[in-house]
Amino acid sequence: MEKSNVVSLEDRIPKLKQQRKKKANRRLIFLLLLFFSLIVLVIYFQSPLSHIKQIKVSGNSIYDKEEIIQISGVTEKTNIWKVDEEGIEGKLKELPEIKSSTVKVQLPSTINIQVDELKRIAYIAKEKHYLPVMENGSILKDEKVAEIPVNAPILNEFSEGDILNMMIGELESLPEEVLNSISEIHHSPKKTDSNHITLFMNDGFEVSATLRSFSEKMAHYPSIISQLDPEKKGIIDLEVGSYFKAYETEGAEEVEKENEGEG
Repeated sequence: MEKSNVVSLEDRIPKLKQQRKKKANRRLIFLLLLFFSLIVLVIYFQSPLSHIKQIKVSGNSIYDKEEIIQISGVTEKTNIWKVDEEGIEGKLKELPEIKSSTVKVQLPSTINIQVDELKRIAYIAKEKHYLPVMENGSILKDEKVAEIPVNAPILNEFSEGDILNMMIGELESLPEEVLNSISEIHHSPKKTDSNHITLFMNDGFEVSATLRSFSEKMAHYPSIISQLDPEKKGIIDLEVGSYFKAYETEGAEEVEKENEGEG
């Protein structure tokens, strides 16, 4: 029989020592890399490199960018990793004209703030000032406007409550063209109709209507006035049908309210 190859212990010891040495070296390299990585991270977090470099604000028209940034509490000294997105959104939601907001961190050093503002649907006349009325029906009593607003109707004899909420809902349903043509709206209740309103239009016409069908009938306003003499001003009655009565006459004429091209 041939003798089997037998490796002596003396021959194996150098190989075992070499393998252990390699393992020790790899472990040392790993620990050194981990150590230096931690040092780099500490330096990064303590240095301006981790600070916010840019704050972007979008969706704002009522509030200035600087005002939103100030309320958010973030500055160029804020650490990007310490930004509380939900906390900032909560702060912005407390603003009376903010419907919602979204805050996102964009690495390496940018904060994106997007706001959704409530629309100013109208203004309430209050003494010598005008108070904005928001799309949710709230009146901003601290936001007094001295000059006559031109971007929304002025409401007279309205107060917070069901009637105002109904009025706001009807205004929101109007086409923008019609909404922009309204100058003033007066709550002028009758014995037979507590929801009666009187409108004064920018083109000089007066409209008598009821809130129950206001937006539905008022949507046809451009079609109605296209059939009238622009030089002959008067009252357009939309309470029941659609009638026009000139200021200087006693009679009233019926006006076809349907838009052209409708059946």
